[in-house]
Amino acid sequence: MPFFSNGRMLPSRGWWGNAQQRTMAVRFLQSRAAMSPDILTDQLSLFLDVLETGSFSAAARRHPLTPSAVARRIDNLENAVGSRLFTRSTHAVRATPAGNAFAERARRIIEELRLARAEAVSLSSAPEGLIRIDAPAAFGRRHLAPAIADFLVAYPGLDVHLRLIDSFVDLHGSHLGEVDLVLRAGPLADTRLVATPLAYMVRIACASPAYLASRGVPACPSELPEHDGLDWDGLAPPFAWRFNVAGQARLYRPTRMRMAANNAETLLFGALAGLGVAHLPTWLISEYLLRGELIALFCDGGLPAAESSGIYALRLAHETNSRSRLLLEFLKSRFSPIPPWDLALRSELRWQ
Repeated sequence: MPFFSNGRMLPSRGWWGNAQQRTMAVRFLQSRAAMSPDILTDQLSLFLDVLETGSFSAAARRHPLTPSAVARRIDNLENAVGSRLFTRSTHAVRATPAGNAFAERARRIIEELRLARAEAVSLSSAPEGLIRIDAPAAFGRRHLAPAIADFLVAYPGLDVHLRLIDSFVDLHGSHLGEVDLVLRAGPLADTRLVATPLAYMVRIACASPAYLASRGVPACPSELPEHDGLDWDGLAPPFAWRFNVAGQARLYRPTRMRMAANNAETLLFGALAGLGVAHLPTWLISEYLLRGELIALFCDGGLPAAESSGIYALRLAHETNSRSRLLLEFLKSRFSPIPPWDLALRSELRWQ
């Protein structure tokens, strides 16, 4: 089963740019292979100061250098790059087209060096600090909270502030900036955010043994209209009540809905009480299926195919701190490639 058949992730801007920038950057870095990060950063910062001020003298005042020393360093930089970066006159120093192109690359090199150093420092010592997370309440209680508890045992210097919420607005990432990560189960709506896939999602039609004993077991999805059901009030997940029939996704749903709610756990409780058929994600119902409190429908061939959406961790497009990256890697290893709730169903559940 593929991890995500149509997962979405916002592509970050690549470190490499156009061919001219790439050629100059590679030539420069090769010529400075033995240079320490501090010297490399100083060299590029000096170049950017000359570009910004348009003067060797003005740039020299920002560094402990004379104007002639600045000019010599720019000459050395141009030799290393293999291209003229500035045109000089008695009144000003102006960037050439190659200089402007190289400036964009230089800024990224400086930023990459800064991030690399910060990450190296954080990983060379025990990580410390606070990670703030928003997550769906039902998923958070069942799966995220136990995972975070294990994570904090492994990293005693870290702390987590976990807020479990049900608001769809919040789960679209409106609180990012106030928190480091937002977990989202379902389709992604905000393309401004970077999404890290954590787990795929499978949905199963299910009902209690008592309900099926009284109403009969539907043999196929097309019989669902003859049954009672439990459904979302208004904003239903896009894959609810959609089933693969002869290779095509078809919509079949119960005609009478005994309960409608805006919360999946509420529908779960209705199904456990014998009110009707529900179509719910396996991360929510796997334990009840394994205990026989719910019966899986239309699963003679095993688990249905994964949805094209899944469970994601969202963050803003800017850099992620090393603490959050550490947690993301921990959660990915915990929930993939096969989520533990689906692994248990695959190995232990005897399909009805």
